[in-house]
Amino acid sequence: MSGSPPPNGGFVRRVGLFQATAINMSQMCGIGPFVTIPLMVAAFGGPQAVIGFIAGALLALADGLVWAELGAAMPGSGGSYVYLRQAFQYRTGRLMPFLFVWTAMLFIPLIMSTGVVGFVQYLGYLAPHLGQTSGDLIGLGIIALVVFLLWRGIEHIARITAVMWAVMIVSVALVILAAATDFSAHLAFTYPAHAFDLGSNHFWLGFAGGLTIGIYDYLGYNTTAYMGAEIKDPGRILPRSIIFSILGIMAIYLLLQIGTLGVIDWHRMTNPDDIASTSVASAVLEKTWGKGAADTVTVLILITAFASVFTGLLGGSRVPYDAARERVFFRPYAKLHPKHRFPMLGLATMGVITAVGFLIGRHTDLATLIQLLTTVMVIVQALAQIVALTVLRRRQPALQRPYRMWLYPVPSIVAFVGWCVIYGYADKSSPGRHPIEWSLAWLALGCVAYVLWARFEKVWPFGPKEIAEEYLAASAVSDAEPAGA
Repeated sequence: MSGSPPPNGGFVRRVGLFQATAINMSQMCGIGPFVTIPLMVAAFGGPQAVIGFIAGALLALADGLVWAELGAAMPGSGGSYVYLRQAFQYRTGRLMPFLFVWTAMLFIPLIMSTGVVGFVQYLGYLAPHLGQTSGDLIGLGIIALVVFLLWRGIEHIARITAVMWAVMIVSVALVILAAATDFSAHLAFTYPAHAFDLGSNHFWLGFAGGLTIGIYDYLGYNTTAYMGAEIKDPGRILPRSIIFSILGIMAIYLLLQIGTLGVIDWHRMTNPDDIASTSVASAVLEKTWGKGAADTVTVLILITAFASVFTGLLGGSRVPYDAARERVFFRPYAKLHPKHRFPMLGLATMGVITAVGFLIGRHTDLATLIQLLTTVMVIVQALAQIVALTVLRRRQPALQRPYRMWLYPVPSIVAFVGWCVIYGYADKSSPGRHPIEWSLAWLALGCVAYVLWARFEKVWPFGPKEIAEEYLAASAVSDAEPAGA
């Protein structure tokens, strides 16, 4: 018995509700809000920037309900890969799941690289004379350490994640508490003229840019969906972990944003020569509780940033595994570690891409990296997955759905419109950076890779479509079992 692999394609279900929610929240929070509050203020041009976090929360919640229904019904390793494979197999064979994995191999590590950029950025508060080369080497060392710690079994990782989640909660709580002790309503709620002029093009450009930053800060609410094969009782725990983590982080972000604006003049956050533009949380602590407290909390923020990269690569490295195991991606990615049962090549590849993305972010700017990763993921994941939910409701009505989206299809429509706004305004929000063009180029390259791969594997369009409704079949078996079986 000990020599046989566990079920679920080699994975074991050991992650409970608390650990699942902690994994999501650690990935969602991380360094994101600590480095993007100044970016959000710059996008809106004042303390009305809180609109961006509210809009991001609404989009995350609407999209999170899509993930909740799909993840509960099809709790496999790989998240979107599983859902797109099931929904689009009827018309385009394996094209959509292949393109998703191809795209995820880029955008997931890019998200992690922004966390490492933020880590080095905040480290600059403790070491103000840190040079460019030294910062690059430290960031690369952090990525190597994350990969090393993930090179082990999931049961050990779940315990590490719970500890990191606790550190994340403490760090944001201290910043919020410090802001409350010296809060100025005048600073937080005094807006520039025409701040809410809905007829102004400037407002909507700021809103689109702020929505992009806002949803970036919430990304990670779906981390446990990538680990569906490792979640206990996924029909109940997976949707709850998504919804609980979004609501929890939304409360944290609003308190953090408003509290910070009530301590630090927003003009300082838009001044590149001011420490508040790069380490705003440290600036809050320094002003309220002094330099010693600021240094201590900065260390906690660095641990939080590390936890975000850790949990992100944990979930992301599972994406190519199922695809490769089922011959929808390059076969070497199907191999698990013989002892600890984790996908070795997926983890190693994403570690390398994270390192490359980190160096790009360090030598351009964080806003460019955020725009690139969001536009890359919108078409093949965000929009396609919303369509997939509707397709599966029609194609597989008998599929067991332990959780069904509230008020369907309203959240799907809200999420679809929100993602279209982000994508449509990407070039206008980032003049000269051309994120839409880069995303389309990567997608086109993926289509070329698919054609070459499909020809080698002799699958559609070079072979017959293979329809596999394994989750629907599992539902039928479950329904056929006698009570008490």
